[in-house]
Amino acid sequence: MLNIKTFVFSPFDVNTFVVWDDGSKECAVIDPGCYSDEEKNSLAKFIAEKELRVKYLFNTHCHIDHIFGNAFVKEKFNPQFLIPKEDLFLLEMGKEQGRMFNLDLDEQPKPDDFFSEEETLSVGNLSFSFLFTPGHTPGEFCFYAEKENICFTGDVLFKEGIGRTDLWGGNYETLITSIEKKLLTLPEDVKIFPGHGEQSTIGYEKINNPFF
Repeated sequence: MLNIKTFVFSPFDVNTFVVWDDGSKECAVIDPGCYSDEEKNSLAKFIAEKELRVKYLFNTHCHIDHIFGNAFVKEKFNPQFLIPKEDLFLLEMGKEQGRMFNLDLDEQPKPDDFFSEEETLSVGNLSFSFLFTPGHTPGEFCFYAEKENICFTGDVLFKEGIGRTDLWGGNYETLITSIEKKLLTLPEDVKIFPGHGEQSTIGYEKINNPFF
């Protein structure tokens, strides 16, 4: 059975997700935005209390607010760490991103692998496919669990909004194309879990998102 725990972390109010399977207790941590020691401890405490094994660490993209906790999660749990290949430069300039906001950022771990639309990864009985959705960043991916009817949309698609495109490598036309071709083509009852804000559905966004 699919379980999702949402944390809202850091001054950027980023959604961090822990996704796990009851039977295996395997989990994936998606976009660890935990910045303070208190936030890091709350994430670790939850994982310990649920007796989860962190199999994967996923970054939908590598803007600062989505990578704050990478080093902590990788060091403490040693999961396989995956990012979009085209966002590697953003990961490597993590400290520079931090300086722009007067925030100190841990040295980022090197990714173990990169996402591909040609493969799926399993967390227990859960299966994730990866949708290449650039535009907010050059490499962003969304994570789709078809059987469970959910999609983690990062900063691509929000409830009644879309990601900004004025940062490194962002492009408005590319983002709109990504959403129209990769997300709005999903079944309308697919629930979306964005990187900021509330959950929504594909059907709701088709009707209510002012960008479409």
